[in-house]
Amino acid sequence: MPRSATTSIPRPQRPAADEGRSRLGDFTRPIPVEKRLVRRPWVVAAAIIGTLAVIATIGAQVFARPVTVWNEQGPTLDSKRAQLTELERVNAELEAEIGRLRTDDGIREAAREDYGFVETGEERSSVLPFPDLPTALPDGYPYNVVTQIITAVERGPAVIPDN
Repeated sequence: MPRSATTSIPRPQRPAADEGRSRLGDFTRPIPVEKRLVRRPWVVAAAIIGTLAVIATIGAQVFARPVTVWNEQGPTLDSKRAQLTELERVNAELEAEIGRLRTDDGIREAAREDYGFVETGEERSSVLPFPDLPTALPDGYPYNVVTQIITAVERGPAVIPDN
């Protein structure tokens, strides 16, 4: 069945002279100057350059900028990963501590350390730390040598410059 029989819209018939012509002929044929929208070639060139600049800017913002931002995040991500590792380690320690404190022995140990709990039959004794030793010694033979030793220990080792 021919196509013209399937529709009631009349189609223009091509003359026989157009028999071998391409349908792109209308697009490849030059447009006369009086029918052009823009008649000056420098305006067309400026419009093309402006359009290319806008396309390049959009391309840079869509493709290049995210890549640079992604590359700049490397050191920040490394430090965040290190923090995450440390936090996971601390959380594991706290979970172990919680597990230990949920047992009877853990409760007793925490009560002894934090509250001084003493079970029946035990005695509580406190050991105080030693007081600081006096370093102000009198002048005289044995004491000035001891004072020099204390001063040398407080200063630390001497640094000898290389010659």
